[in-house]
Amino acid sequence: MDIIFSSATERLLKDALDEDMGVGDITTMNTVPADLQGRGLVRAKKECIVAGLIVIPKLLDLLDPRAKANLLVHDGDAVGESQVVCEAEGPLRALLMAERTLLNFVQRLSGTATLARKCVEAVKDYPSRIIDTRKTTPGLRQLEKYAVRVGGAMNHRYGLYDASLIKDNHISACGSITEAVARVRCNAPFMAPIEVECTDLDQVKEALAAGAEFIMLDNASLAMMAKAVRVINGKARVEASGGITLGMLPRVAKTGVDFISLGALTHSAPSVDFNMKLAG
Repeated sequence: MDIIFSSATERLLKDALDEDMGVGDITTMNTVPADLQGRGLVRAKKECIVAGLIVIPKLLDLLDPRAKANLLVHDGDAVGESQVVCEAEGPLRALLMAERTLLNFVQRLSGTATLARKCVEAVKDYPSRIIDTRKTTPGLRQLEKYAVRVGGAMNHRYGLYDASLIKDNHISACGSITEAVARVRCNAPFMAPIEVECTDLDQVKEALAAGAEFIMLDNASLAMMAKAVRVINGKARVEASGGITLGMLPRVAKTGVDFISLGALTHSAPSVDFNMKLAG
């Protein structure tokens, strides 16, 4: 799966290298001759869905254009314990200076992709789709949402600019769901969909009457989800959200909701350990 790096993400990669190296790598610059070439093997230390390999060539190029990465698998592939996923070759100084930064990205993004795949597998017998949220690490949103897709799940909106999600505070500020939807409808871009967060069936009915394209059931019980799906009856797409865990997913999907959103995909996925060892 490809990704078009934004300028902000490219700056992030450079900043990550600068954060680690500062004014220079004291150890590497004093132990490794400038002309020494090497080859490093990046390995997964446990089974996972790998993600983030796509950043390795960019990181190496930022340090030294002579350093190259040969990716042996693709982001989104299932890899085994001790499997080599990338061979990096070139000036040994560059490989060693990039090592921790590239591993940090791969470990974190592989964790997100692995959790996303587990969630997708949990609802494979239902039409519900797993989606993420905006609960991402500041600066890492593009990469973390990429990892969600790599894992087989879907992205919710990227930011505040590409879709409207009317939540409880917006409703309070406007006085009603009906008024909030009307104000957004008058001023939002024509193609931007409107979603309304609802906590009870009365709000669901009001959001439907106001013409919302999506209805989010926030922290709803399974019984309430099933009732809401029947009330909505295909007039809007239904999202279940709030406190949903991996173990709950089949039961939530069974209610008939179209989407299940989990902030945990990006804020709580455990990193997967990788290492890089020099090859002889």
